Amino acid sequence: MQQLLLQLAPPPAPTLDNFVPGRNAAAVQALRDIASGTDAERFVYLWGAPGSGRTHLLRGLAQAAGAALYTGGGALEGTADNTVLAVDDVQLLPAKNQIELFDLYNRVRAAGGALAASGDAAPAQLALRPDLRSRLAWGLAFQLHPLSDEEKAAALRAHALGRAFELPEEIIAYLLRHAQRDMASLIGILDALDRYSLEQKRPVTLPLVRAALEAMKNKPYAAS
Repeated sequence: MQQLLLQLAPPPAPTLDNFVPGRNAAAVQALRDIASGTDAERFVYLWGAPGSGRTHLLRGLAQAAGAALYTGGGALEGTADNTVLAVDDVQLLPAKNQIELFDLYNRVRAAGGALAASGDAAPAQLALRPDLRSRLAWGLAFQLHPLSDEEKAAALRAHALGRAFELPEEIIAYLLRHAQRDMASLIGILDALDRYSLEQKRPVTLPLVRAALEAMKNKPYAAS
């Protein structure tokens, strides 16, 4: 089991490619359009509950477009025109930073740049300055939907098939009940189980999964 733990690595950095879209395909495409510089909407706002993928998508946009990424708790300093910017968790912006983001929207629009932002509610429901709420509603707004258990199961099944092994339904159900429920963690566990089973010439069985998750409770990731 120690060998299995050593095969676990931190989840890969969030990208647009490793985001499992589920019902959020339109939002992902809008960010892809910004990253590729196509003649599409240049302002995108994402909102949804924690775990819906807001931060993953903005970090993915930053990676794909070389964008500057800011969080709601930080100052919007050092921004440049004619570029792509991403601002996460706008609901956390203090009054000073709300003014900065309002001015930033206007500068980006005038300069032909693009800006994506995210928050925990639709623009009209945010406890922000009215003029900033109106700016956040300028472009496309998408409510992000967390993956259902059925969508996660389908993604795990497809990932396993891509690695040329079948994942029994009982193992999928067990992972969804007992493992970390974000897709990056679930995929990381699957990959480690697959490598371990190949090296040990043992199938991926429910007892193996149970033992692995028990061993990982106090050590979710080990250096590879």
